[in-house]
Amino acid sequence: MALDEAGLERAAILLLAVGEEQAAEVLKFLSPKEVQKLGETMARIKTVPREKVDEVIDAFHKTRAEQFSLVADTDAYIAQVLKRALGEEKANMLLDRILQGRDVSGIEALKWMDAGTIAELFRNEHPQIVASILVHLERDHASEVLRQFPERMRNDVLLRIATLDGIQPQALAELNEVLSKVLAGSEKLRKATLGGTKAAAEILNFLGSQMETAAVEAIREHDPDLAQKILDQMFTFENLLQLDDRAIQILLREVQSESLIVALKGADQALREKIFKNMSSRAAEMLREDLEAKGPVRVSEVEAEQREILKIVRRLADEGQIQLTSGGDDQFI
Repeated sequence: MALDEAGLERAAILLLAVGEEQAAEVLKFLSPKEVQKLGETMARIKTVPREKVDEVIDAFHKTRAEQFSLVADTDAYIAQVLKRALGEEKANMLLDRILQGRDVSGIEALKWMDAGTIAELFRNEHPQIVASILVHLERDHASEVLRQFPERMRNDVLLRIATLDGIQPQALAELNEVLSKVLAGSEKLRKATLGGTKAAAEILNFLGSQMETAAVEAIREHDPDLAQKILDQMFTFENLLQLDDRAIQILLREVQSESLIVALKGADQALREKIFKNMSSRAAEMLREDLEAKGPVRVSEVEAEQREILKIVRRLADEGQIQLTSGGDDQFI
């Protein structure tokens, strides 16, 4: 459910309007992060004009009327069609590619747990097991878990994430058995294409500069080429300088002014000028004045706001609104 602020507000209004029972049924189908965002939006809404509620409900009915479900169970339909066309063996091989990574519901419970609890659960587990678990979490969530570990273990886990090219069905089944007594469905578990340098890079982006540098250096000692591949796929706050003007303008519409002020306290002048350039002259002047008036800010606060802005950047990239580039010339999407 990739919604912008307006979409979140409409969804929140709709759930507030339909009643507790129906709203609860909808929330069952959402991920932890989606439930959190929607819940926060619902909590902020105190009163809504009647015409706004009517508008949201009318739009929902119109959208629902335009939707048509072709089959009740798409996965089952695809499986039967392929088996009839290709035979059991070839169909199963192709289905593994089409539907891979679906059966990991035994790990889903972790997505609802706070990072400290997850870290405590796996503090004494082998780093390979921890790596196999963290690649299933949202990147910022995985990063928060890593923060709880000692530096040596944190670096070891990141190295294993970067070199992980998939999880075999038996290994995935064992992970599910540890985390949940009931596996999702009875179908055979398929290899999930998780991990790799991109996953490691995305998690590193949320760690903060000191931990990030230490982790990359530890990986470089083990494998210099691997460390470079990870660095090539990282997108840091300073990489905002490589975004085109249109992307910066889209980003600025999504960022709160106070968050931007704190984040820019840790940015160099070139990036500041890039931001100023893509604002109206009045807005740029006000931002300059606010930056000058802002007193000293802790590095941890600056990095926290920069990470929040990077989350927005990645969401906009996932939605196709902007394109990201790392320090090189290649796209980072």
